[in-house]
Amino acid sequence: MDAYDIFKKLTKGLKFKHRVIGVKNDIQPSKKDFKKEVEIKHEPEEVKEEIEIKEEIEDNDEVILSHSDNESASEKEDLQIVEGVKFGEKKKKEKKDKPEDLKKKLELEEQNRFRNEHGIKAVGRHIPSALKDFTELTSRYNIKPALVDTVTQCGYTEPTPIQRQALPCMLEDRQILACAPTGSGKTAAFLLPLFHVLGGAQGGPRALILCPTRELAHQIYRETLRLSASSSLRCSVVKKYREALRLSASSSLRCSVVKNVKESKMKEREATIKKSDIVISTPNRLCYLLNQDNVTISMDKVRWLIIDEADKMFEGSEEQARDFRQQLQQVLAACGGKQRRVAMFSATHTPAVAKWCRHNLRGLISITVGQRNAATQLVSQRLLYCGSERGKLLAFRQLVQAGLKPPVLVFVQSKERARQLFKELLYDGINVDVIHADRTQAQRDNVVRSFRVGSVWVLICTELMGRGIDFRGVNLVVNYDFPPSAISYIHRIGRAGRAGQPGEAVTFFTQDDVVNLRSIASVLKQSGCEVPAYTLQLPRDRARARRRQQHAPYREHIDTSLHKPDKRKLEGENEDQVKPKDTNSVRDAKTKNRGKFLIRNRESIAIKKKDKTKQRMTI
Repeated sequence: MDAYDIFKKLTKGLKFKHRVIGVKNDIQPSKKDFKKEVEIKHEPEEVKEEIEIKEEIEDNDEVILSHSDNESASEKEDLQIVEGVKFGEKKKKEKKDKPEDLKKKLELEEQNRFRNEHGIKAVGRHIPSALKDFTELTSRYNIKPALVDTVTQCGYTEPTPIQRQALPCMLEDRQILACAPTGSGKTAAFLLPLFHVLGGAQGGPRALILCPTRELAHQIYRETLRLSASSSLRCSVVKKYREALRLSASSSLRCSVVKNVKESKMKEREATIKKSDIVISTPNRLCYLLNQDNVTISMDKVRWLIIDEADKMFEGSEEQARDFRQQLQQVLAACGGKQRRVAMFSATHTPAVAKWCRHNLRGLISITVGQRNAATQLVSQRLLYCGSERGKLLAFRQLVQAGLKPPVLVFVQSKERARQLFKELLYDGINVDVIHADRTQAQRDNVVRSFRVGSVWVLICTELMGRGIDFRGVNLVVNYDFPPSAISYIHRIGRAGRAGQPGEAVTFFTQDDVVNLRSIASVLKQSGCEVPAYTLQLPRDRARARRRQQHAPYREHIDTSLHKPDKRKLEGENEDQVKPKDTNSVRDAKTKNRGKFLIRNRESIAIKKKDKTKQRMTI
């Protein structure tokens, strides 16, 4: 066997980085190789072969090995070419992990297993371990036992999945973007860290909570008072200023009085905000307050900025989203402290919020519980085809006849339709009421209070009540008008099935709602509900769906009363020819007709006088 054949067998299946020096190649040998060849010539032939093989193997130390799985065990064993000389693969030294590194790896594996059990997904660097129990708050973060006791007294026996991961992140001053299903305890997840970080009352806002609606702000305020019973922290809600008074004085006096009342109200509100540690507000009211010249509120001490229902802030048209982003930039500029942190919470995940957080929040941790943009599995959902708008009213009355379990929430797309449905259901023997943006604050508060107490069984509402409002014990949600998007649908039915209680959701749809039917049917299928097969095979029209989100579709009036039919038009008469009459023309026509009538009366009176005179002359 030749040395070349032996080398060929040894290098079977190998790939070379560099070309091998040989006779056939143009590469000239180096001086070192030449010296070795000269030395080899003076040695015996057997030793020559052994040295050549050794040199060829040493020159190929930088070869990339690509072993296949089908290699036999005999090839991996050492080969004995000459007696006393063995050649084989170089065994790499295995690095033994230190006990500390092994312990860290085991802890990470245990944490990931625990997160998977509770459906938690966290993305970021150096993520804190999730909580197993509320008692860990005192051992890991030195939280006062009195605060933990108040939490357990409020009904939280063990942490919810979002609380298990969000609490450690916020207690370690990490900025987060949290997405968890409706009714999963997100409010308590961001309030407990605030109570621990702020400590006692110092005066001046140190935590700011922004939310889209006034009703949600008052709900967070009530939850804050309930959970902070053991602390001395002060909380306040930025309210709307009433600038109108009914006075019987002159206009100049009325303006001066209104101005003085407005200034006094502003001063009172400014004083309460300066005393409070936690401020809850909507973006519009807070920016209006910050833009006033005579208001001096310092936000430099703010350590945490919490944005609840963040996806609602960024949704809508580009102009609306741009307005909120400008307001948010103004708030962030006002809260210009170095220790300021931002946390965003929502039940649905949108790309706009995620993109903004990635660009503006440093060291971000994104937390997701369960599937993104999925409804809660505690709510049994079904779709109901109604044919037309009259069929919707008939289907709702059939639900009432079958038996409703109050409280019930009914969602419509606009304020006008809410009023129309309220008029129809008012005389059906149901305790029904309506809430929308046109009602006053006192009326809205009374409606919400009576619905919580139970004096109102059925509440008709718009998208105003679809975000964050916690009505405990809602048994049924009826989507009278089809929701404009899947995200809106998830938030609507999320009013039921809260705090572990089961609920039901019924969605009416007609032929005009086929555009968004497929997306909402897929949400039902993800939740494990039965869906007709044809709804998942409908074609997608994304452009039309976007238009539906920006502009609500036209629907017929909800009205069963008889109306006088419109006047029929002539065949040759067009709509352009028929123009509405001005008030001046109507007034002129009335005066002309009146003048003609007077002239006719005078003429008739004169004629009668002539007849009488003729009769007298004849007599």
